Amino acid sequence: MSISQLFIIAAFAFLVGQLKKGRRLTLLGVSAFMIYWLQSAQDQITLTFWLPTATLLITALAWLLTSTPEVRGWKQNLPALAVLLGVILFVDLNRYFQMESILIVETPRPQWIISILVCFMAVALLLARWKEFPPVFFFLAAAGLMLLFILIKMPAALDSIFEGIGSLRGKETSGSISLSWLGFSYVSFRLLHTLFDRKAGRLPPVSLAEYVNYVIFFPSFTAGPIDRLERFIRDLKEPLPIQSEDWIEIGRRFFFGSFKKFVVADALAWIALNEDFAQQANSVTWLWVLLYCYSLRIYFDFSGYTDIAIGLARVLGVRLPENFASPYLKPNLTQFWNSWHMTLTQWFRSYFFYPLTRLMRSSENGLPAALLMLVAQLSTMILIGLWHEVTAGFALWGLWHGAGLFIQNRWSDYMKTHMPVWGKSAAGQLILSGAGIFLTFNYVSLGWLFFMLPAPENVWNVMLVLFGAA
Repeated sequence: MSISQLFIIAAFAFLVGQLKKGRRLTLLGVSAFMIYWLQSAQDQITLTFWLPTATLLITALAWLLTSTPEVRGWKQNLPALAVLLGVILFVDLNRYFQMESILIVETPRPQWIISILVCFMAVALLLARWKEFPPVFFFLAAAGLMLLFILIKMPAALDSIFEGIGSLRGKETSGSISLSWLGFSYVSFRLLHTLFDRKAGRLPPVSLAEYVNYVIFFPSFTAGPIDRLERFIRDLKEPLPIQSEDWIEIGRRFFFGSFKKFVVADALAWIALNEDFAQQANSVTWLWVLLYCYSLRIYFDFSGYTDIAIGLARVLGVRLPENFASPYLKPNLTQFWNSWHMTLTQWFRSYFFYPLTRLMRSSENGLPAALLMLVAQLSTMILIGLWHEVTAGFALWGLWHGAGLFIQNRWSDYMKTHMPVWGKSAAGQLILSGAGIFLTFNYVSLGWLFFMLPAPENVWNVMLVLFGAA
């Protein structure tokens, strides 16, 4: 996203926020349009159209699965359906309008789109006839989403799929295929949240417009935070009023977030550690500086986007949850993960970590508490790593943090009963806190090596240089 796009998005947020009537449908149309507008160009050019379209259609099907019969009425949902289908057709017709500066022009022929939409409507009508879906439907939908997510995050699998499609069409693909599905990482987790909660009977009934607005809400679509449906809907139905002091906070969020992203993070990108610098740097001190710059860059980039999203959402009367709380100033790894990308870690705690620990505790041959914690923390953090991309590097990054969390957890339990006398004084607490911040920041920074370097052996080589062993 460029800074010019950001200010256009901010203008749309302000205009929609001023509406007294038709706010939900207007927000729906703007959010749907933004998916196409922000979608990056793909190697297979028509995918630039198909990926956003798939996002909208998958979201609509997920609403059918998670809705209840009383909210599926045509009268209340036909306007939202018309908006979604209208945006899809409008974007497709750009093959004739040729507005290259605004939208893609390489789109499928309209008859193909109309045929697909008719088939989609037929499937939707069949699903809408069900009063209550059997549990297996939710399982299959969740499994399908996760399978699709895994395929998207596995470059080798994508290459194989596109090679197969190319051979069927009598065409050869050249080189590796790069697929960037805008926002799908966040979309899939929002959809999984609603599927899991609907199966558990915790999801409130919502209309099509409310559900799709939650999933594709344009301020938080590309980079989070990951909100909960029930919380989001409260603000959507009754937008929070904006007082004069709220505008000050909105401005602070937006401009400070923009400064963090487009000034600080982009400036750090020039000197932050990358694959080329890692191969060329021969000074231990300089390599540490480059690594610290990378750590700061990734924080200012991500937290800057989050501040912008929270500020723009507030213009629309929605208060998004916080996602960062000074994570690099935390004295241990547990507090770091309670402050870094908080909505993602909370999601994994709710839908994986807690269910897994309950399952292991309830088994007849229960694991020892320490081993249970080790298994739960390692598996949770490895999954968080694979959420970014299904590669060995991201799996090792998760393993690095899972092992660190377990060691820190065991150390904290040990120190509860073995804390030296000096450590209980105010000065001792200050020393221990400072040492904890230093160690945690460096541990996290070393972990970022798995993010930036493609091969685990490269990470090992850089670590050897950092510690003067090579």
